[in-house]
Amino acid sequence: MSNTRKTAAKTNATERMRAARAQAERSDRIRRRVVVGAASAAVLALAAGVALAVGGSSGSGSGDAAANGPLVVPANAGGPNGTVITYGKADAPHTLEVYEDFRCPFCEQLETTTGATMQQLADAGTYKIEYHLATFLDKNLGGKGSRTALAAAGAALNEGVDKFKQFHDVLYANQPDERSDAFGDVNHVLDLAGKVPGLKTDGFVKAVQDGTYAPWAAKVNEEFNNSDVTGTPTVKLDGKKLDVLTGGKAVSPEQFTALVKQVAG
Repeated sequence: MSNTRKTAAKTNATERMRAARAQAERSDRIRRRVVVGAASAAVLALAAGVALAVGGSSGSGSGDAAANGPLVVPANAGGPNGTVITYGKADAPHTLEVYEDFRCPFCEQLETTTGATMQQLADAGTYKIEYHLATFLDKNLGGKGSRTALAAAGAALNEGVDKFKQFHDVLYANQPDERSDAFGDVNHVLDLAGKVPGLKTDGFVKAVQDGTYAPWAAKVNEEFNNSDVTGTPTVKLDGKKLDVLTGGKAVSPEQFTALVKQVAG
């Protein structure tokens, strides 16, 4: 091969390598934009006051052996497949549906700001509360805190609806940063259960330690995923969604009461 041909072949090979490298760099930039864009969308959604349920069920994805055990439904559970927890008078004229995840920071904000008023209206017979709980933040953030807390809440429900409600409130009052997964520590959850008078029976402690209600927690989350709700907290009164978050902040007790009056009269 002549020197001219060798030089031309070398030049063509160099150009091909340069073009391939440029294409790879463009592809990498596009991938980075897609990842950053998705992350930004999630941050904006959280800033707006909604924890998004992205990517379907977290199920028992982190390898919890207990979640694959036999399904045991807690006493006092109701609704489809025993996945709904009802608090309040059975004959109340209205129904308040509350969709939450125990790791959701905006659920915590709603419960610690307006939760007492929500309960007072249920106690007064204005409506009954139906809790629909989820564990999707375990998948979104990693860990098993939502599932562990929900399984423990199932053990509390087995002790009584009032015990569930008190434990539910204690979990939100002591919610860690959602990224820390502190609720994934069974001993920590049991320590919090000690704040509910009479809850820590031998049966309750064993159920939490053994993960007796972990399969039930997975079933509850599955039912959540089958609903039309895509984020938490979501609150509906007689099927009508209430705007319980404004500008990323929970409505005040007075605002919540006004919302209820608008729907229930």
